[in-house]
Amino acid sequence: MDQTRATHAFATLGHPGRLGVFRLLMRFAPQGVRPTEIAAALGLKQNTLSHHLADLTAVGLVSVTRQGRSLFYAVDLELTEGLIGYLALDVGRARPDLIAPLISAQKDAPTMATSVPDTDFDVLFICSGNSARSIFAEALLRDLGKSKFQAFSAGTRPNSDLNPIALDVLRRNGHDVAGLRSKHISEFQQPGAIVMDFVFTVCDAAAAEECPPWPGQPITGHWGLPDPVKASGTDAEKALVFAQTYAALRRRITAFVELPFESLSRLSLQSRVDAIGTDADTKA
Repeated sequence: MDQTRATHAFATLGHPGRLGVFRLLMRFAPQGVRPTEIAAALGLKQNTLSHHLADLTAVGLVSVTRQGRSLFYAVDLELTEGLIGYLALDVGRARPDLIAPLISAQKDAPTMATSVPDTDFDVLFICSGNSARSIFAEALLRDLGKSKFQAFSAGTRPNSDLNPIALDVLRRNGHDVAGLRSKHISEFQQPGAIVMDFVFTVCDAAAAEECPPWPGQPITGHWGLPDPVKASGTDAEKALVFAQTYAALRRRITAFVELPFESLSRLSLQSRVDAIGTDADTKA
């Protein structure tokens, strides 16, 4: 990246409002987000957000696509990689005392098998209420994971009780629900907590939440699905929505556990995780 383009990009990110928008979009990357959802998550007025998005788009940090009548804004990961590389390699002169603590030798590891010393992967699923979607994901990975995964779930604003329709769906599909409970995300952010290998958000509200970096630099992904708890209609219609959400997560987690972890680099694994969350074949 040349100095002029880097200067413009850094200047654009120098505004706290634009930086906030960019940081939120990074939590959804590589997927895009509607302006109304960005504004709601950050508490911004629409006209203010429009200016921020226009500035970020003008320097190439963000791209915009139209799907039907909606606009979706997403981070340009290639340009972002170039900007980070410029800061680390050009400005930082590739000093090992600056770079090594950031990458922790993980990017150079040839496979996940060499970067994770044992055969088990610790995986956390996060949604807002931790009463349905993340609970589905925890139970599914626990039972489909072929003893290679330890699954957890948590909520940013968890409900005290699990949704009864969600529990019924799990029981009907042969899952043991006895040990499932609603948990706050803070349980997994305490000193001495399990260091996760993967952290997935399964709802847009959780992805939009401000969250400190996870210890151990886990691979992250956004597998957002609509909240079945908000479904309306008859009891049968509501139950159908829960069943569809369960089925969508089952397809995604089945694809996840079948990945060839022993032969994938960390970069390749991140790409495959992203693809599972965006592939139309895995959606309800």
